[in-house]
Amino acid sequence: MRIRPATRQTRAVLLAAALASVAALGAACSSSAASQNASSSKINAVGAENEYADVISQVGGQYVNVSAIMSNPATDPHTFEASPQVAAEVSGAQLVVQNGIGYDDFMTKIEQNNAGANRKVVNVQNLLGLPDSTPNPHLWYKPSTMPAVAAAIASDLETLDPAHAAAFKANLATFDSSLGAWNTAISQLKATYGGAAVATTEPVADYLLDAAGIKNLTPFAFQADVMNGTDPSPQDVSAEQALFTAHKVKAFVYNQQVTDSLTQSLLALAKSDGVPIVGVYETMPTPGYDYQKWMLAEVSALSSAIGSGASAPTL
Repeated sequence: MRIRPATRQTRAVLLAAALASVAALGAACSSSAASQNASSSKINAVGAENEYADVISQVGGQYVNVSAIMSNPATDPHTFEASPQVAAEVSGAQLVVQNGIGYDDFMTKIEQNNAGANRKVVNVQNLLGLPDSTPNPHLWYKPSTMPAVAAAIASDLETLDPAHAAAFKANLATFDSSLGAWNTAISQLKATYGGAAVATTEPVADYLLDAAGIKNLTPFAFQADVMNGTDPSPQDVSAEQALFTAHKVKAFVYNQQVTDSLTQSLLALAKSDGVPIVGVYETMPTPGYDYQKWMLAEVSALSSAIGSGASAPTL
């Protein structure tokens, strides 16, 4: 069991101590990054989450060195704390992709403390024109997000390395085409089971559920409380439990990376009432997955749960 901070503000306080040492590393990181870049013809790139790092790798191909800051599906990204090592990694990057909407604020703070004159930053929130008040930060589950991100990555890579612009364009076209299977699966899910109802713990896959026409009966206040590490109201907990006991839902979609006592009790209740369970992730499960395979696997698990009652608590 993992205990999460009460709010995003609490999370910011936890980050402050680590970021205090980030500023002290600025000069050293900048000089080491310069020497590293001078000795390598590849572009150094960082994805705050490994799903974004994966897309950078697919678009950049052999011309990029890519690393991910958050990549462990066994941890809760909402409790991530920056470190001097993370600061060094980000400060040495020529291209950074981050989510925004308060999800990975540590990246912006590091970038501000270790400014890179030629660094390109793709902030997905800004790219999509979303306000800070956007309630659901899990943007990678929205089918229209990654094509826009991949296009921005290709554009920045072309600026950083014009000699290989043709390769970046070709890789972008390949990536866009490869999303076809996922989009087809979403359309098939909607055509077959559109209107089916599910319960959730957090809004992790809500964008995907919306795209597939699946009804999420869990009160959003409940989802937001669980996401932010606060206790949902007794009324919302009762409403959530009734979704299982009254057999109102075809599946229970839960955040596999966060299993506190409440989540465990709901998992047990869903199981006892015969409601199939589908685990969804905030960071891409590895190994064996790229972004496309991951999203396709989530749709397949959801379809099997709704259609045949098959649980997939993990991928």
